[in-house]
Amino acid sequence: MSLWEYKVITSGKGGFASPALLEKFLNDLGRDEWEIVHFQSQADNLLAFTGLARRSTQRDWSLQDAAAAAAKAEADKLRAEFAAKFQAATATPAAEEKPASLLEEKTAPNDDFRKPVDTSRDSDPDSGEEEGEKDDWDKLNEENELPTFFDALKPHMRRNQRGPGMSVGVDYLAKKWDLSEEDVKGALVECGLQIAADENAKPVYVEYDGDLFWVNINRRGELWINTREKPRPVFRVVQGNRVASEAAPEPEARRPEAEAPAAPGEISASAEPAAVRPTTPAASAPAGALPTGLALLERVRPQMRRNRRGPGGSGSTSFLSRALKCTEADLTAAFQALGLVVQVKPEDAPVLLEVGAEVWWLNQDSRGGLWINGRDKEAGEVVNAAPAPTPTPSATPDAAPVTAAAPAEAPAPGAVLAAVRLLLKETKTGAVAGKTDRLAEELGKTPAELVAALTAAGLKVPEKAREKPVFIEHAGEIFWFNKNAKDELWLNAKASKYAEPGGDEAGDDKKPARRGKKKPD
Repeated sequence: MSLWEYKVITSGKGGFASPALLEKFLNDLGRDEWEIVHFQSQADNLLAFTGLARRSTQRDWSLQDAAAAAAKAEADKLRAEFAAKFQAATATPAAEEKPASLLEEKTAPNDDFRKPVDTSRDSDPDSGEEEGEKDDWDKLNEENELPTFFDALKPHMRRNQRGPGMSVGVDYLAKKWDLSEEDVKGALVECGLQIAADENAKPVYVEYDGDLFWVNINRRGELWINTREKPRPVFRVVQGNRVASEAAPEPEARRPEAEAPAAPGEISASAEPAAVRPTTPAASAPAGALPTGLALLERVRPQMRRNRRGPGGSGSTSFLSRALKCTEADLTAAFQALGLVVQVKPEDAPVLLEVGAEVWWLNQDSRGGLWINGRDKEAGEVVNAAPAPTPTPSATPDAAPVTAAAPAEAPAPGAVLAAVRLLLKETKTGAVAGKTDRLAEELGKTPAELVAALTAAGLKVPEKAREKPVFIEHAGEIFWFNKNAKDELWLNAKASKYAEPGGDEAGDDKKPARRGKKKPD
């Protein structure tokens, strides 16, 4: 019983393009031992068909026979190619020549008439020129069809590993083109390129077709040809007109929360907006008029924002003067009439003013801007009273007494460490650190004042970068100074490895005993 495998054959919807392709398709089926059992062509297109083919699955051949047949077919193919090449090499040129056209073939070779020219293909734009003998003019045209020196370089160039663009060695080109290096160098000079005298010579660029070419020599004395795209200009230089300082536009108002000075000796990590609560009802002032006395505080309080460096609120006089539609000088004078004191220098300690359950003060930032600050008075806080200014007529009769306070006393060593600890930033080693210049600026102090306060707490400023630091312990952490290679002073802190839970509260200062090496038995 024979076993068959079947295959559906089709030419596709459009059919084959020519009968030759259809014949080749059917021959390939027969070569693979397929037998067509059904064939149906279309009535309007004989080259389009569908059908069914089959072949037996029990064929009398093996894998070895198939490999031998394939090897034989390949050998026959190679043999035919070598025979065709040998015949083409040994054939005479006269035998290879063919008539240029059918008219030349019909014309007698010995008649005296001029051979007619075939004009039947003159209207065909795709028809090529007829081949014939090449004269000197044809040979000259062939030389013009050769690529330029720069175009011939590009296929052999590779990416430059020492810079932008591409490069190729002169010795490599000489081998590829079967020329001597002197011939390649002569072509370089003829094309306008300049050969560098040594490795330190500046390159001389030559432009061709939007690219720059130049020649350089390396330390081994090898010549290299380089190219890269010519840079395109992205701007042109024009002369601007200088504007006088009085005609310069006024900068936009800076947001009050961009920089708010901290209260003296205080730093709070709380994110809650500790707004200043009103103490007395304020008399409403007409729009555009600047109130005086306590009414001024009630007017500026809604315009203040949370102090980012401490509790309470703050606002700059430049922003508040725009909000109140007055000049900054008038607003500053109104604050002074209320009893607030303007600092002479930014590093001076601010003078606190106690207004009922609130504390107000003025201070300057590092840019010379004046800020007003207010916060709730802490429980148990005592503000040293100073001679109070004369109350203004606009103050209400039942308002709380206004007294000026003397500058706050210097904080204790523990308070200084606790204050700067919140400003230190984490490092990659797991500790926290901060440059003293930045810490002093954020605390509203000079670097000298901050260093003096930390030195009074027990720290020691190193004289050089690799000096062994002096450590002090506070709240389960150790603090120390260090200098880097740029001679910048940094404050560092990290958790003490001798600290124990509850050790600070219980007063336990004991350190764990060091483990000694086990003695051999």
